[in-house]
Amino acid sequence: MFEELFMVHVEIKEEILLNNLYGDSVVMISFTGSATGKYFTGKVLSGGVDTQIIEKQRDRHIISARYMLEGKDINGQKCKIYIENNGYAIKESGNVLFRTYPKIITDSKALNFFNQELLTGEVIHTDIGLNIKFYRAI
Repeated sequence: MFEELFMVHVEIKEEILLNNLYGDSVVMISFTGSATGKYFTGKVLSGGVDTQIIEKQRDRHIISARYMLEGKDINGQKCKIYIENNGYAIKESGNVLFRTYPKIITDSKALNFFNQELLTGEVIHTDIGLNIKFYRAI
């Protein structure tokens, strides 16, 4: 069983693309956004970037995002959260799903368990960008 911790609502700002001779691509996506949830609400600070490697020959899609959030924890205390979110694409029933395995570091006493837990994330595409839901096993 999993508990949703919070969700990041990503707003894409700029994309930089590289294509090589083999059909592989790298795209770096700068973004901003906000976070909502039971444990944390806040905003994405400037400097967030998601790097995606799309390997055509291997049919793989690898993602790695790094960014920092600023806001309030479950007790209303100001805090910051750093996220390093690594993952890959999974093809299921004709759909592409992204699963991630985030490393989270926070200065919040109430959210100290984020520093220790093994977490997972799910990327959900929306009309204006995407959402990333973070979960822990309970």
